[in-house]
Amino acid sequence: MTATELTTSQATSAHRGPERNHFRVAIVGSGFAGLGMARALKREGMDDFVVLERAGELGGTWRDNTYPGCQCDVPSTLYSFSFAPNPNWTHTYPLQSEILEYLHAVAREERLAPHIRFWHEVRAARWDDGAKHWALETRGGRITADLLVLGVGALAEPSVPALPGIDRFEGTVFHSARWNHDHDLRGRRVAVIGTGASAVQFVPRIQDYVSQLYVFQRTPPWILPHTDRPTTRLERFMWRSVPRSQHLWRALVYAARESLVVGLALEPRLMRGAENVAKAHLRAQVPDPHLRRILTPRYRLGCKRILISNDYYPALCKANVAVVDGGLTEVRSQSVVGTDGVEREVDTIIFGTGFHATDPPQAGYIWGRHGRLLADSWRAGMSAYLGTACHGFPNAFMLAGPNTGLGHSSMIYMIESQVAHVMRALRAMERRGALEIEVREAALVAYNAEVQRKLEGTVWNTGGCRSWYLDAHGRNTALWPSFTFRFRELARTFDPGDYTLAQNGAAGPES
Repeated sequence: MTATELTTSQATSAHRGPERNHFRVAIVGSGFAGLGMARALKREGMDDFVVLERAGELGGTWRDNTYPGCQCDVPSTLYSFSFAPNPNWTHTYPLQSEILEYLHAVAREERLAPHIRFWHEVRAARWDDGAKHWALETRGGRITADLLVLGVGALAEPSVPALPGIDRFEGTVFHSARWNHDHDLRGRRVAVIGTGASAVQFVPRIQDYVSQLYVFQRTPPWILPHTDRPTTRLERFMWRSVPRSQHLWRALVYAARESLVVGLALEPRLMRGAENVAKAHLRAQVPDPHLRRILTPRYRLGCKRILISNDYYPALCKANVAVVDGGLTEVRSQSVVGTDGVEREVDTIIFGTGFHATDPPQAGYIWGRHGRLLADSWRAGMSAYLGTACHGFPNAFMLAGPNTGLGHSSMIYMIESQVAHVMRALRAMERRGALEIEVREAALVAYNAEVQRKLEGTVWNTGGCRSWYLDAHGRNTALWPSFTFRFRELARTFDPGDYTLAQNGAAGPES
């Protein structure tokens, strides 16, 4: 029995009897964030929780992204929970299939499967001020919970541009995060829209067997050489036999990654050295000067997501590939028209256009105090105290929320920091006997103002590009502007003055 079958069967067997519909904590999502939160609750002896998963299998983004070549761009030893190092990675950068298997293993080891309810996509979540709980309408029925934890993440919902004529297209259309494995690409004429992290990975994998590949590029990405390699048997033996060796290697990789913050956030001019490496990489792999000019970025490295690849540039040099310098203006029944005005016949369109990172769909189905929609609270841009709590939404927390994203290291480190903060908040409620906990508006405003102030001089804000880090107002609501250990220091402290705890109608800071 596979890990997937085991996890699903355990969850199914656990729910053969009458299902409960009220819990102390409801967690939305079963990726790294949801499982990390569930594990923390269970280790604390708080078993009264449920994990609501929209699909039929756990895994979040690593379950959904199954496109050819899918791989994490954070080193393997750093891309795992601190409490569950994996000595069995086969590559120094983890493959999608291995990450998914790792998540199943964590769920199995921590006995989380019985708490997961699959096919329970949350369609609405409303705070009931009278009952002091959250009422959730899910695909699998109504559930209530004293506390709500959103573990959905920023890379959950694919972003597809609204192109004129797309509904008239007679061919096959899909997003890289919803890869259509039933569609045989052999001999096809394919248009790839976007040149981000996903496209850089799948384009080389499909180039060899499509008849024609058009890559529509609005902005060329910076691409550095990939240092991925297979791990050796000796390395895996050492990690299994002497766990401290892997902990040490993890610490060294973490320190190296943190050093990038100096150039990204403190002194962007220091990124010129990395730019020279990327330019040399481009020159070595793209001999055609015209194509090389099209692929040369004109903004500071780091402004957009830094990509790593050894096979993307060579794929673009093949005879059946054409890089179109610009986006699409129109889709016709059997063709696409670029900004250059040229019509190109295609039978398949693949979007590599990223996700709704700064306008997350979950903001459109969460109603807080006085029936206020989270999306309305975020009209001027997303914000949350420590990326975790929003004023007006009592007893609700989010993981991987606003300004917790990273351009250099592992999000799992940030998620674990947030989980620790949520657990401190729950303990404060227990000590006080509080029915409600809510971040104070002043604390949220002051925190967000400081985050935005620190972002002002970073490469993400001054690098001369337009990236998915910026929202519709041009504000960076996605990234954390400093060292990750600094975020952990802030999250480790639960300041009772920043929250209001209420019991039987009486509210005030924790005493």
